[in-house]
Amino acid sequence: MVAFGKYLQRKQIEEWRGYYINYKMMKKKVKQYAEQIRGGSQHPRHVLKDFSRMLDTQIEKTVLFMLEQQGLLAGRLATLRETHDAVLEQPDISKIVELRESYRDVGRDLLQLLVFVELNAIGLRKILKKFDKRFGYRFADYYVKTRADHPYSQLQQVFKHVGVGAVVGAISRNLHELQEHEGSFYSIYDQPVLPLQDPVVEAIKTAVDKLTNSTSFLNFLAQHALIMQDDLQTPSEDTIDERTYHFNSLLLNLGNTFLYMVNTYIIVPTADDYSMSLGAAATVCGVVIGSMAVAQVFSSVYFSAWSNKSYFKPLVFSSIALFIGNLMYALAYDANSITLLLLGRLCCGLGSARAVNRRYISDCVPLRIRMQASAGFVSASALGMACGPALAGLLQIKFKIYKLTFNQSTLPGWVMAVAWLFYLVWLCISFKEPLRDTEEQEGSNPNETTSMTDREENSRAVEEGLRKPLLITSGLKLEDEDEEDCDESEESAEDSRRPANSFGDAYRLLTPSVKVQLLIYFMLKYAMEILLSESSVVTSYYFGWTTSSVAIFLACLGLTVLPINILVGSYISNMFEDRQILLTSEIIVFIGILFSFNLFVPYTVPQYVISGLVMFVAAEVLEGVNLSLLSRVMSSRLSKGTYNGGLLSTEAGTLARVVADATITLGGFLGRNHLLNATLLPSLVICIGSIVATCCTYNSLY
Repeated sequence: MVAFGKYLQRKQIEEWRGYYINYKMMKKKVKQYAEQIRGGSQHPRHVLKDFSRMLDTQIEKTVLFMLEQQGLLAGRLATLRETHDAVLEQPDISKIVELRESYRDVGRDLLQLLVFVELNAIGLRKILKKFDKRFGYRFADYYVKTRADHPYSQLQQVFKHVGVGAVVGAISRNLHELQEHEGSFYSIYDQPVLPLQDPVVEAIKTAVDKLTNSTSFLNFLAQHALIMQDDLQTPSEDTIDERTYHFNSLLLNLGNTFLYMVNTYIIVPTADDYSMSLGAAATVCGVVIGSMAVAQVFSSVYFSAWSNKSYFKPLVFSSIALFIGNLMYALAYDANSITLLLLGRLCCGLGSARAVNRRYISDCVPLRIRMQASAGFVSASALGMACGPALAGLLQIKFKIYKLTFNQSTLPGWVMAVAWLFYLVWLCISFKEPLRDTEEQEGSNPNETTSMTDREENSRAVEEGLRKPLLITSGLKLEDEDEEDCDESEESAEDSRRPANSFGDAYRLLTPSVKVQLLIYFMLKYAMEILLSESSVVTSYYFGWTTSSVAIFLACLGLTVLPINILVGSYISNMFEDRQILLTSEIIVFIGILFSFNLFVPYTVPQYVISGLVMFVAAEVLEGVNLSLLSRVMSSRLSKGTYNGGLLSTEAGTLARVVADATITLGGFLGRNHLLNATLLPSLVICIGSIVATCCTYNSLY
C-alpha cells in the first residue's frame, strides 16, 4: 500500500506545490480535535465550525489556482488562434506541424490540471471520511450539500468545470482543422494515415467524462442496467478491450435479453385461461408465471459463476433450456398436464442468462461505448416487456396439426421455441468467445506486472478518483503515512480488489444505504409483478376483458418504459437530486397502490387503468433512480466476480417476483372477489416500510 500523504507529495508538480490542499496539516488537525473533545477542552460545535472554515480555505486556495490556470490556458489558446489564422492565410507545412504540437502542449498541460484537481479531490474525500469515522458524525454529507448548493459555491467550479470544456473544445476543433488543412497539401501516399482523433484530445475527453457525474439519458439508462464497472480499469486495459471487442457478440447478448423478456411476459394475458383449461383455478396463473422466476433465483448464480470461464457456453445452454422449456409449455395442453406446464416454465427460468448479458457488457465492451451498450440492455428489456403481451394479443387463432393443438394458450410456447431455435443457430455461427489471457500473463510474469503497475499508478489514481463522486469512498487504496493513525476498518489494496466469494461476503459489504436501496428494488418489483401477473384474472372478473384487451393494456404499460426513462434521464434528474426523485416516486407508488383498492364504490375501468398506470410509471421512475443510486453507493468489490452488484439486484428483483406470484395464488383461496385487495395489501405494507427506511437513510443517499 502507498501512504496517501507521501503519494500526494510524490505526484505534486513542484511549481504548484503551494496550491495543493495541506493534507498532512488537516489530518493532524482531525487528530487534535479528537484529543480536545476527549479532554473536554473543546465543544463539538466549535470543532465543526473550525473544521468547516479550514476546509473552505483549503478548497478556495485550490479552486482559485485552478481558475487561474484555466485563464492561462485560455490565453495561450487565444495567442495560438492568431498564429492559426495567419498560417491558414499563408500555408506552410512546417508551421502547421509546429502549431499542432503547440495545441497538444496546451492539451498536456490541461491533463496536468485535471490530475491536480483529482489529487485534491481524493485528499478532501479522505479527510471528510476520516472526520466522520473519528467523530461518528455525518459531516461529509452536510458539508458537500451546503457548499455545492450555495450560489457562490467553490465546489461547483470542480463539479461543473465549464472552463475545462471550453478549453477542450477549442483544442479539439483547432487540431481537427489543422489536420484537414495539412491533408489538402499532400497526396495520400505522401504521409502516414492520420488518426481519426488526436490521442491528447482523447485522453482529455476520457478524463473529463470520468470527472463529470453525468445525468444524461444514456448514463441514466446505463445505471438503470446496474452494469458494474471495475473501478481500477486503466487505459491500457481498455485498449485490449478494443482489440477483442466483437460487435455481433454484443448484439447476441442484447438479443438474448430481448427474447427472454418476451418469453417472460408473452404468457401473462393467457396464463389464467391455460390454467383453467388444465383443470386448475384461474389464480394458479400466479404459480405458472412465477415458476420461471423461482428457477431464475438459482440460475442467476450459476450463470454468473459460469461467466467467469466462458460466455458462449452459458448462452448455448440458455438457448437450449428455453427451447425445451417452451416446447414443454406448449405440449402441456395436449398432455392435459399442469405439471408439465409448470416444469416447462421452470426450465425456461433455468435458461435466464441476464447475469451473463450484464457481465459481458461490463467485461468485454470497450469503455467508450459501454454506456451505449448498457442503455441498449435496458432498451432491449423494455422492448421485450412491451412486445411479449402484444405478441400474445396477435396469437388469437386456433388449429390442429395431427394431435398438436395450436391456440392462444399454446402458441406463445411454440412461437418462442422457434425463436430460440433460430437464436441458437445465429449464436453458433456469429458468437466469438472473448480472449481470457490477461490473468495468465499477470501470473506468468510478476515482474512485468509490477513494472506495469508502477507505470500506470498515476493513471489509476486519476481515473479512479475522476470516476467517482466526492462522497463515495475511493477505490484508490492509499494509506495515511502514520500507521497508528490508519483506520482499522480501511481495507488493504489487495482486499479491496478481491471480489466477494459468497453471498455472505457480499452481504457484509452492504451498507445500510445499499440495503435500503435493495429493499426499494424489491418493493417496486413486487408491486409491478402483482399488477402485471393478476391483470388477466382481475380484469376478466371485474370488466369482462378478453385476452386481446389485456394484451393491449399490458403492451401500453410496457411502451411507457423508454419515454419515462428519457424524461427522467434528460430532464427531471437535472432539476432534482436523485434522492428527492426517489422519495417522491415511492410516495406516488403508494398513492397508486392505495387508489387501486376496491373498497366503497363499484370498481370501474378508469379507476383500474389510471391507478395502475400511475403506480407502474412511478415504479419505472423509481427503478431507474434506485439503480442509479445503488451503482454509486455499492462497494467497488461488488463490481466483479460471481457475487457482483448486478447479481444482487437481479436476485432481489427475482425474489420479489416469486413472492408476488405466490401471493396471487394464495390470494386465490379467498375467492376472486377478494383477490385484488388481498394482493394489494402486502404491496402497501412493503411500500410504507420502504418509505420509512428511505427517510431514515435520506442523508446518506448521495
